[in-house]
Amino acid sequence: MAGVRVAENDVFEVIGTQRAMRRLKPDPVPEEYIKKVLWAATRAPSGGNRQPWRFLVVRDAEKRKQLGEIYRSVWEEYAKAGYGTAARELSPEDAESNERVLRSAQYLADHMNEVPVLIVVCTFPSGSVNTGVAEGSSIYPAVQNLMLAARALGLGTALTTLHRMKQDEVREVLGIPETVETAALIPLGWPMGRFGAGRRQPVEDVTYWDHWGEKHRD
Repeated sequence: MAGVRVAENDVFEVIGTQRAMRRLKPDPVPEEYIKKVLWAATRAPSGGNRQPWRFLVVRDAEKRKQLGEIYRSVWEEYAKAGYGTAARELSPEDAESNERVLRSAQYLADHMNEVPVLIVVCTFPSGSVNTGVAEGSSIYPAVQNLMLAARALGLGTALTTLHRMKQDEVREVLGIPETVETAALIPLGWPMGRFGAGRRQPVEDVTYWDHWGEKHRD
């Protein structure tokens, strides 16, 4: 893919600066770039190497509009119910970060239809021993690969799942069978802002060694 230009080569820099980019330009994304991030997605591991994924790329303006309306309607329900309201008192820094996230989430809900590419990540339920949180173990690594590849190419993405509250409507718009689950709706486009490290807890605060609650002893 000679037309694809990598914006960032260092894998740790890509990981460290890949974050949700919810403000995306309406400028078109070359097909070569779309194919490249999909290639990266299909390099992900999956249980038994079954590769239970399908990627539905939506560029049609009318379908993007319909998906945007579905997404916005769910977002409005969540917002009215207090989505994003902190369950505990936040530090001034965390409160400011939380407010920025809410503003960007609102922007995405208002402008989803303007995003040039929407990728609906679909999967086939396995019916295997993986239940609960483990059910996504064969699809979400592919989602992360896609998003990291997008970051390396200078493209912005965000992992969204709100559409699943009205999944049947999404299926109807896109002709997706009832036997297929839509694991994520990924907006893909050129970001208006800049990539950068998001607020994360220090590794030391979230890591235990050999026993729950046991911190590393230097």
